[in-house]
Amino acid sequence: GCRTLGQDEVRGLIIAKSLKTIPAVMQELEWTTSCGCAKCRPALNYYLVCDWPDDYADDYQSRFINERVHANIQKDGTYSVVPRMWGGVTNAAELRAIADVVDKFEIPMVKVTGGQRIDMLGIRKEDLPAVWADLGQAGFVSGHAYAKGLRTVKTCVGSDWCRFGTQDSTGLGIRIEKFMWGSWTPAKVKMAVSGCPRNCAEATCKDVGVICVDSGYEIHFAGAAGLDIKGTEVLGLVKTEDEALEHIVALTQMYREQGRYLERIYKWAKRIGIPEIKRQIMDDGDKRKAYYERFVFSQKFAQVDPWSERVSGKDKHEFRPMASVGFAQAAE
Repeated sequence: GCRTLGQDEVRGLIIAKSLKTIPAVMQELEWTTSCGCAKCRPALNYYLVCDWPDDYADDYQSRFINERVHANIQKDGTYSVVPRMWGGVTNAAELRAIADVVDKFEIPMVKVTGGQRIDMLGIRKEDLPAVWADLGQAGFVSGHAYAKGLRTVKTCVGSDWCRFGTQDSTGLGIRIEKFMWGSWTPAKVKMAVSGCPRNCAEATCKDVGVICVDSGYEIHFAGAAGLDIKGTEVLGLVKTEDEALEHIVALTQMYREQGRYLERIYKWAKRIGIPEIKRQIMDDGDKRKAYYERFVFSQKFAQVDPWSERVSGKDKHEFRPMASVGFAQAAE
């Protein structure tokens, strides 16, 4: 209700007119409300983050609560914290650090997630920076479990351990996750790498998946296993890890640039058309390389751990109880 233009038109004009702030978009495109609303502001913020990664300052006040405080709010008003575990792999030191945090902050629930990570639930909002500080000392960064961005890259043990593994699926999953973490996308993105067609990492229901085979890496995309249930489409087969990474990154960047805010990959693919996506990513090497390079450029500005920033004091007002804020303002 804040605009007469469609999302695709808005995004096209943001680029054509070099609009680089939310107020500039609203003024130039004749928004019908003075400051937008809870639906349009997050969408505009994402489009600007994606289109102008080096010029636009992310507006956290235009994000939903989970993305503002970098944790997931629960039904009782507490939060859950999920550290990133690359490819689902951890070690004794990391597990001890998590156990120490659970004891220190009396966290009532610890649960293994479907994305092969550990979720700590029931943390008070004011404790979040201190929890992150302790986790950061152990080497953890945010798992972005709250984000419209890359969540997890699920893996099986692959050829290093499994009798049936054809490729190093764990290593490839870690490589993908370390390369792509921090990137914002129109909606959440979940990935997986399975070391053989037995598909223990369930790659064929993810936004992007890889099935390792004897001849290389079969790339899948546009799956769903939530409100909608859908198997993936096959993008194509590549021979090397480097090729797999390039194709996955290019596909993700194409989605970032063309997807509508809150539109999952499978819905975007249906709207754009599977043949067109294959044409641009599999058949057009120059276009694929251009997508890949734009993603790499954007990561220079996106791959910053928000937990570390908050521990350093950024947006610290977000974590002060309202009563304390009110008291402080009254005292002033």
